[in-house]
Amino acid sequence: MNFHCNGLRRAALCIVLALATSHAAAQWRTSTPAEQALDTAAFQGVAESIVGELPDVQSAVVALRGRVVFEYYRDGSVDTLREQQSVSKSALSILAGVALGQGRIAGLDQPVVALVPEWAALNPDPRAASITVRHLLTMTAGFEINDPTGTAAPLAPREGWARRLVADPGQKFAYDNSVVTLTTAVVEKVAGMPFADYARQELGVPLGIKEPGYRRVLQARTVDMAKLGQLMLQKGMWEGKQLVPESFALAAARQQNAGGPPVGLRYGFMWWVPPSDAERPAFLASGYAGQFIWVNPALEVVIAVNSTVSPQSQQRGQAFQLIRQRLYPAVLQR
Repeated sequence: MNFHCNGLRRAALCIVLALATSHAAAQWRTSTPAEQALDTAAFQGVAESIVGELPDVQSAVVALRGRVVFEYYRDGSVDTLREQQSVSKSALSILAGVALGQGRIAGLDQPVVALVPEWAALNPDPRAASITVRHLLTMTAGFEINDPTGTAAPLAPREGWARRLVADPGQKFAYDNSVVTLTTAVVEKVAGMPFADYARQELGVPLGIKEPGYRRVLQARTVDMAKLGQLMLQKGMWEGKQLVPESFALAAARQQNAGGPPVGLRYGFMWWVPPSDAERPAFLASGYAGQFIWVNPALEVVIAVNSTVSPQSQQRGQAFQLIRQRLYPAVLQR
């Protein structure tokens, strides 16, 4: 492992460029010495700019063509579990895809009450019976939502399902944090085990992910979020095994509806999709205050960034600046 800490303001601030051997060696392709030299040149000065100009950014991982080429941790810790905020929605989507591939969910258009029949009596609106797994994943269930900022605390599953419907399912996108608890409950029901156990079994172990935390919001290592992005880049394949159906992975990262606030982009299956003419467009997971997984299939690149969680960090948008102004140009040099 090559640590480059010269010129940084604190000894604890380290970046790792082009890992030849590392904590992720079993998952990422090993870099050659020639690749390491080119990576070092391409990302020259990026860590220093994060330290001096982007204090909200706490960590960043860049993977290019299946290998890690840049890492930065303000606290010097690869293993710190960091708040992912709504990036967790995209991770949840992947696990729903796993359940689909295993036949635990018959299809995306299967009604939710067919999977969780005890919810049928909770909502008197007959339209609730037609809400499908697809509607949950695309945020088009039709429930009443009063949350223009997308920051409302999610309701418990039974409360979330009992809400009034204000649109026919499938007709209108509305960003809904309570869909997270609903979808989580569905996955738990079809898996027949606690969500954390299923996530560990189906994603954590195969991808070599450190056990995350689930206090209030998902907490995970930045490098592990990059692995989820890499899994999606590889169309659900990891080390020769199809963990997520290819058709699901591709559909999740494509426009399913026009989307809207709070990110203002098109929406897939809990992934945001920027406008693009590419056959396979870029896609991203976005969390409050600067948590990102950005995947560009054309460049074969995955970028994961975590930032301080605060209203000020949300307003400044430094993680997005880092991706667009420093990391993306460095990747183009490779």
